[in-house]
Amino acid sequence: MMTSLASPIANQNGQKAAASPASQPVTNQPTVTRASSNLQGAVTRHEQQLLDNWLNIQAINLCRHTKSLRPFAKDEFGRAPMAPSEGHIEAVNRLIDKFRTQLIEKARWVDAAAQAARREPNSDRLRLLLERKQKVGDQVLYLEGIWDFYFDMFVQRLSAFGERLRAIDRIAIGCYEKVYVGLGTAQPTPSLLPFSYASSGFSPYTIRRGVPMQKLQHNPNLFPLIVIPQHRLDNVWALSSVLHEVSHNLQADLGLWEVMPALIYQRLTTDGHIPPEVARVWAQWHKEMMADMFALVLGGPAAIESLMDVVGRSPASTVLFSPLSAHPTPYLRTLINLILLKRLGFDQMASNLTRVWQRLYPNISATDIPPQFMKTFYRSAELAVDTMVFQPHPQFGNKSMAQVVDFGPTQLDLIQQAGQRLAKGEDPGTIPVRLMISAARHALDSRLAKPQTITDNFYRTLGRR
Repeated sequence: MMTSLASPIANQNGQKAAASPASQPVTNQPTVTRASSNLQGAVTRHEQQLLDNWLNIQAINLCRHTKSLRPFAKDEFGRAPMAPSEGHIEAVNRLIDKFRTQLIEKARWVDAAAQAARREPNSDRLRLLLERKQKVGDQVLYLEGIWDFYFDMFVQRLSAFGERLRAIDRIAIGCYEKVYVGLGTAQPTPSLLPFSYASSGFSPYTIRRGVPMQKLQHNPNLFPLIVIPQHRLDNVWALSSVLHEVSHNLQADLGLWEVMPALIYQRLTTDGHIPPEVARVWAQWHKEMMADMFALVLGGPAAIESLMDVVGRSPASTVLFSPLSAHPTPYLRTLINLILLKRLGFDQMASNLTRVWQRLYPNISATDIPPQFMKTFYRSAELAVDTMVFQPHPQFGNKSMAQVVDFGPTQLDLIQQAGQRLAKGEDPGTIPVRLMISAARHALDSRLAKPQTITDNFYRTLGRR
């Protein structure tokens, strides 16, 4: 005989109706009941209280979650020089407030649905609450992603990275100041200059202002970001790549990205009679080439040595040619920079480094780099370097890059003197901060001090200047 599993039904007074022996359950299995269109009176007082508590807490949680995504206080990440500037914090707060104000209103929208469901917890009102809760909750998580990104970045300034990141900021600021002062026009320096933070990975990279970022939920980046692998911060003589990343932002802020590809292509095809298919590849390389050019005139020869550190890998990687890449073939990229070093008046240094580089990669075959490209390489490189560095452009105030940022024997002497003082822990004098990376490289190359001593003195010097 089949035994009924139906549970006793509660009457409206909350008392259980008597059950016949045939209706008694044979096990203590959970009760399964059909949801009522109006739960009032269909549950016990205890169940109703639990539901009421849950409904009340949903609105409290969401409102408090929203309000926790507060604006950052200007001194919350310290008051020391390495702290984020008020300008950077204010820019972030404006972005947060744009979303936060809307969400506080929407959280009240959820609260209204919760209160209505508490008064009359029928299916329609409960469903409305759940739908509003999910919709607004997803929007809160959207804002939380933005808030967390900036919090994690700013809070690094309170860590052991703070002093080091401040040094990177100062180098970036020095580059901007040198370029914008060198323009000799009334064009003001951007108010929000690059901000650095440490990360993992092999190479530094930059995110330009205005570029949509995934970590910002695809909102535009507020100010240039220079992302430094933490191991690079330990090797200060390898920080010339920072100059390269800062230079990408200078290119963008000055409007050079829009004009340079056409200028390179036209120069190569007209003055150089370079085949169009080859000239197009050179024009495609314009961003990386010009950032390299900037880095060299801003920071000195260490920019080339650091480049050799980065791209000096296995022959299979370094000589690999791709006509679609935005980066010059690594082997050729070093040679392009050495052409500029020679144009700046450092013939012997350029010749020596060229021979060293070619000893590392002595066999370049037609299967590595197309013969047509190699045949026209030096002519194309000389014209491209001349176009980028030695020709006047409106974006440079009708000057050339070499006129805006001068680098020659005087600056090299400053670097060598500063390297000697840096090794001894002495004040390097009036040398511009942007040249300190080359000074550290000179100290290391000349074995004037141990690597850790150079690193410690580098940050101590930049911190007290």
